[in-house]
Amino acid sequence: MPLTSSFNSRLTSFSLIVLATLTGCGKAPEPQQRPPAPVSVIELVPGNAPLTKEMVGETAGFRDVDVRSRVNGIFIKKTYTEGQIVQAGQVLFEIDPEPYKAALDQAKGVFSQEVAKLEKARADRDRIAPLYKENAVSRKDFDDANAAYNTAVASNSTAQASLKQAELNLGYTKVVAPISGTTSKLVQSEGSLISASGDSGKLTTISQLDPLYVNFSYSEQDKQELDAAVRSDKVSLNDLKNLSATLKLSDGSIYEHKGKINFSDNRVDPKTGTIRARAIFSNPKGELLPGQFVRVMLDIGVRKNALIVPERAVMQSQADHIIYTVDKDNKVVPKPVKLGSIINGNVIIESGVQAGEKVIIEGQMKAPPGSTVNPVSAAAGKPAHAADSPASSASANVAASAASATTK
Repeated sequence: MPLTSSFNSRLTSFSLIVLATLTGCGKAPEPQQRPPAPVSVIELVPGNAPLTKEMVGETAGFRDVDVRSRVNGIFIKKTYTEGQIVQAGQVLFEIDPEPYKAALDQAKGVFSQEVAKLEKARADRDRIAPLYKENAVSRKDFDDANAAYNTAVASNSTAQASLKQAELNLGYTKVVAPISGTTSKLVQSEGSLISASGDSGKLTTISQLDPLYVNFSYSEQDKQELDAAVRSDKVSLNDLKNLSATLKLSDGSIYEHKGKINFSDNRVDPKTGTIRARAIFSNPKGELLPGQFVRVMLDIGVRKNALIVPERAVMQSQADHIIYTVDKDNKVVPKPVKLGSIINGNVIIESGVQAGEKVIIEGQMKAPPGSTVNPVSAAAGKPAHAADSPASSASANVAASAASATTK
């Protein structure tokens, strides 16, 4: 290899090394900072909200009546279809009437005998009475005639009562529906011996389903908290005698008919610490059946100056419910809060935040505590500066939703 060519090659390599060294010793470019994450916020503004309470309830027939046989005998016939609606007075069952027909015939015969005895005793008394006045018969004969007559009268009354009972017993062999309603499954089989006084006397149950009751309970603590809120003027109650109620069914749907509270007990159950109550609902289509578990939502009154946020603004930690707020420097500040009633997708905040604070309702996942964010008003769709922070629309949404539900 020529010397000049070798030298040039080594010089080129050295130049590259020096260039690389100088480049490595130069100042590294600063990394680019990410812009603050945009988040949707609302400003907390006090407002009135419907005060509701939701509890578990169980439906029950307006009237549940056991249909029983009033006489002993063989159950020979069923005259209705199980599970169907029957009318009051409709014949449902027949008990073997033959023994009661015979008893009625016997009672008629005894009664006829007693009628004849009464007529004879009356005739004897009427014949002896004038003779006694003329001293033609003794006082003993007169007294005996009167006693015989009185005995005949008593025997006649007894026979007449026995005849009436025999007629009733024969009528009782046809078991009728005491009320109109829906029948349950048949308890006894045809051919069974029925006892009027035993368990076998029960044949079916009829439930009147329109209207329908919903039984529920509320806690002693609920009552105390409500009383305290009323005393502090935080709550304005509706007329307690006409509280309306709404049903939420097991599939989450709302029952179309509103109900009314028609009973609240005057004592606390010492075993459960709860107070029993009951609501009544119209059930014209028979959609509700006894024994269903439902949720009862009571329209108790109005919560004054409530702070309300959408449910999606509330985060759940291991021990607390958290709301992310934005301070004056647009820093994210998490705050533990105490929740109140949940109303149509919004929740009342009992404590933990104050009016005027900005609450993040969307974008919490990209806004860790302490980070800087770009707050955008959820109502106006623009940066939420202190001078033009929008009022929270949650209160208006709650009130509008409640008004809509009330008019249904």
